[in-house]
Amino acid sequence: MPAPAPELAAPASPRRLLDQLRERIRVRHYALRTERLYVGWVRRYILFHGKRHPREMGALEIEAFLSHLALERSVSSATQNQAKAALLFLYKEVLSATDLPWLTEVVAAKASRRLPVGLTQREARELLMQLHGAHGLAASQPARRALGGRRAGGGAPGGRCLYATLRIPPPGASA
Repeated sequence: MPAPAPELAAPASPRRLLDQLRERIRVRHYALRTERLYVGWVRRYILFHGKRHPREMGALEIEAFLSHLALERSVSSATQNQAKAALLFLYKEVLSATDLPWLTEVVAAKASRRLPVGLTQREARELLMQLHGAHGLAASQPARRALGGRRAGGGAPGGRCLYATLRIPPPGASA
């Protein structure tokens, strides 16, 4: 039996929103990981608002979702910014929305405060002097090498780990 003529074929069903989102991301050559993250954020946004279509929602709903992430989910500011970027991409690139004002009413997530992790050589020596038992044994050989002591075992690869962890420059490297 011959295939039906193209004009008699059933019309293609409308593409689902998340499929349209994936297509636009791929057209823009975004990374696969970015695609997965954006689809995940859009899916959570839709579920947060009771499965309403994003075309029916706007800036107020975006602000409510992003504020919810900061206040009730306690996400980091980077995570909140990622969700915001996904939603802005959805509205600008997929839904062609041009009337989205800058989201001024969003409660911003708190930026995490990072403490310095590097130790000076003196601090590293003092720390290693306090290690005993299995911990002391594990740290003694690479630490001795790193701190300018005798080499034992012809250079164990564990020394590189100590350099990275304690931020001690390897012997012969400029500080």
